[in-house]
Amino acid sequence: MKPKKLHLLLLWMLCCSGVAEAIEPISTTLAVGVAAALTGFLASYPNILYYFHECCRPEWISFNRTGLEADLQSKLFGQHIASRIILKAVNGFMSNDNPKKPLVLSLHGWTGTGKNFVSKMIAENIYKEGMDSKFVHIFTSTLHFPHPSQNATYKAQLQQWIRGNVSSCERSMFIFDEMDKMHPGLLDSIKPYLDYYDKLDGVSYRKSIFIFLSNAGGEGIIQTALDFWKGGRDREEIELKDLETALSLSVFNNDKSGFFHTSLIDKNLVDFFVPFLPLQYEHVVQCAMAEMKARDLEPDRDVADKLARDLVYFPKSERVFSVKGCKTIESKLDYYT
Repeated sequence: MKPKKLHLLLLWMLCCSGVAEAIEPISTTLAVGVAAALTGFLASYPNILYYFHECCRPEWISFNRTGLEADLQSKLFGQHIASRIILKAVNGFMSNDNPKKPLVLSLHGWTGTGKNFVSKMIAENIYKEGMDSKFVHIFTSTLHFPHPSQNATYKAQLQQWIRGNVSSCERSMFIFDEMDKMHPGLLDSIKPYLDYYDKLDGVSYRKSIFIFLSNAGGEGIIQTALDFWKGGRDREEIELKDLETALSLSVFNNDKSGFFHTSLIDKNLVDFFVPFLPLQYEHVVQCAMAEMKARDLEPDRDVADKLARDLVYFPKSERVFSVKGCKTIESKLDYYT
């Protein structure tokens, strides 16, 4: 910006903020002087404004690999498969200055297992403002796309929202929650943005991240985990290959899934399907202890045990897996502390 224009802009900002009115007894000459001084200062430090207003620059968007790894290790419990995939996927993508396509992750599992939590971790270790960043966008199926009869309108709006936001910042993140409640076919409207294109209408989507969250596939994942438990095998022995068949059947062939008959699957545009295992008693205890620490409270194992014992588990006779995972820990902890 030219010095004269910057001078006028700063003067306008001072007047609009009430500064000029506050110094009216002396006259606006002082305001002009302040604006002139600031103009000279900012001319010497042209990037200073970037530190006070979030923008699409490294000062605000910078991947912290060590931070993500530490968060996955210390805050996400019982998810050895998901932790490994997420770290490798995000690190590989963010380390590539010229990716061929956007990173597309699809997270699957029962409620309370950590899907939203992981999305938050990723955002917090890429964007300085975390989930509050204006470059992180969340779509919830039941809120943003509630009526099947409006599917055509939703498709047009979704394309417009994504195109507009990526035009503003190529390092945008889009999180789609409740994919199992999304109307089939809606996702096909954004298929071009996830594909291997350098640019579409002058816009490059290759550095953006798309994350889909779904309960679809949860029952198959639970059954596999239960089979391992009944067989006396450690859950850490479960590998991705043990879950892929059950996951594909539940996600791709379910006519209630947002992925049903979508070209995203046919074209292999989803980079990773990430399974989240059901949580057991010890994981709920770990969640409670971590929540206490997050509140600057001294972690109390007795409190964590009492909270974990009072939750509902299944199968009823064995009480192996928590019905709601760690989803209600934050609200229930207030009662136990």
